[in-house]
Amino acid sequence: MPISRRAFLSSAAASSILGSAAASFGSAGGAVAGRAGGRGPDSAKSPTTAPAHTPADGGARTLRKAVMFGMIADDGVKTIAEKFALLRDCGYDGVEMDSPSDWKADEVRAAMEKTGIVVHGLVDSAHWSKPLNHPSDKISGAGLAALETCLKDAKSLGCSSILLVPGVVNNDLPYDECYTRSQAMIKKALPLARECGVKIAVENVWNGFLLSPLEAARYVDDFADAMMAFHFDIGNVINFGRPAQWVKILGQRIAKLHIKDFSLKKRDSEGLWKGFSVELGDGDAGWKDVMAALDATGYSTAKVGNWATAEVGGGDRERLKEVARRMDVILGA
Repeated sequence: MPISRRAFLSSAAASSILGSAAASFGSAGGAVAGRAGGRGPDSAKSPTTAPAHTPADGGARTLRKAVMFGMIADDGVKTIAEKFALLRDCGYDGVEMDSPSDWKADEVRAAMEKTGIVVHGLVDSAHWSKPLNHPSDKISGAGLAALETCLKDAKSLGCSSILLVPGVVNNDLPYDECYTRSQAMIKKALPLARECGVKIAVENVWNGFLLSPLEAARYVDDFADAMMAFHFDIGNVINFGRPAQWVKILGQRIAKLHIKDFSLKKRDSEGLWKGFSVELGDGDAGWKDVMAALDATGYSTAKVGNWATAEVGGGDRERLKEVARRMDVILGA
């Protein structure tokens, strides 16, 4: 049965880590920064924790930890402010939310101001059901409208980027047409992105599209626009690629990171999707190589765009603390 990103991430079954790859069928330190103190995504204070590793350029890693909003269980925390306070107490700096959605911008801004938690990015909630490459003008048009709403919502919260799955490839939606149609629709949204000051960051997911880092880089470069970027999901490429090589090739095109792992052994012995049923650091991401590649690109020490957002099975306070602990370890590799 198809599973939505929000429904999965809100599950307390922490070991079932499918992340955004599951969305493609139905719908995500020792070396971390200190608390982010302002209302915008780039207003974090200096790190309060010394990194376990110093990049080759001598600068301390300033990666900021975040989670997907759907990872926060409802146990004892109902309001957005309560959920943000929980994230702060568990050691996070920020969060990603969905748009279009039913949250109220005033409530979210008030929660950010009260807790210091930053909504650094939004995820387009309609890109699976209304793909931009769909041949129906009604469906692709609705997808474009959702993208534009997401951009406006992101501006209202001070986000620096939005995550977009650019298209879907299947028997009815050909690969080549996905490339051209999705680019044509995104170009229509770029003026609004520039107006909002929010980047459109396309993500690598199991949608049958952009299967090579060379092609992914070319896809972004085709726009020749500073508002186009890449939202790199580390766990999503392990089944058919090597994350560190993707980082090296994508380089400064990377605007954001999704953090999850994948086990090739579990994939081979238990089935494809079971590959995601592994905790951070226990799979085949190769975190030491990934972090070295991120250091080389400057992402891990950048003042802007240095977010690392977990997209794994969520849960209660103890579960979120455990995810934060594991992030500390792998981001400090």
